[in-house]
Amino acid sequence: MATADIAADMATYYARRAAEYERIYARPERQADLRRIEALLPAEFAGRSGLEIACGTGWWTPHAARHARAWLATDLNPETLAIARTKPLPACVKLSVADAYELAALQAGPEGVFDAAFAGFWWSHVPLQQLPGWLALLHATLQPGARVVFIDNRYVEGQSTPVHRVDEHGNGYQLRRLDDGSTHEVLKNFPSHEQALALLGSAAAEVRWQALEHFWVLAYERR
Repeated sequence: MATADIAADMATYYARRAAEYERIYARPERQADLRRIEALLPAEFAGRSGLEIACGTGWWTPHAARHARAWLATDLNPETLAIARTKPLPACVKLSVADAYELAALQAGPEGVFDAAFAGFWWSHVPLQQLPGWLALLHATLQPGARVVFIDNRYVEGQSTPVHRVDEHGNGYQLRRLDDGSTHEVLKNFPSHEQALALLGSAAAEVRWQALEHFWVLAYERR
């Protein structure tokens, strides 16, 4: 499948899933991990001008932007942003429809100077063959010294949705069923610490990796 088709399928899936998406945050076994991540995010971005990639329904936005100077939370889908707009967000937050693969367009506007970036559960959805180029695009959007934080899922046997196939590039795919009865094949990768560091290479400094039971947190400074 071409990467453009993967991106289009993902956008359709998350638009249709918008109303039921936040159920994943109600799972009892994930609560301790979620509280730890919610507690650590505000200090990471205090006083900074941040860009949030694929903010979805805005679950993480209030935590990441709590002490930020300015915060642009972006998502491709108006359906998920409509839910984000109903939340009590910090005054510094602006929500905007934007394509995560076209970040260069953000540089032209007044929000185009960022010294921080955050993405929750996005890294795992970027095709492996496209990830180095996407990271370079992100870093080009940020000032040197910008703080970058990614959070994403670890694969937990018996709890995570199984990977039902792997393509020629090594990307894994899950089959997910929505309330409307539709089934969707969703690209989902589970990188190791070593794989993530190898992808960042010399572009990152002061790298910190935290492996929780269900999630991982990757924080670094953009060189």
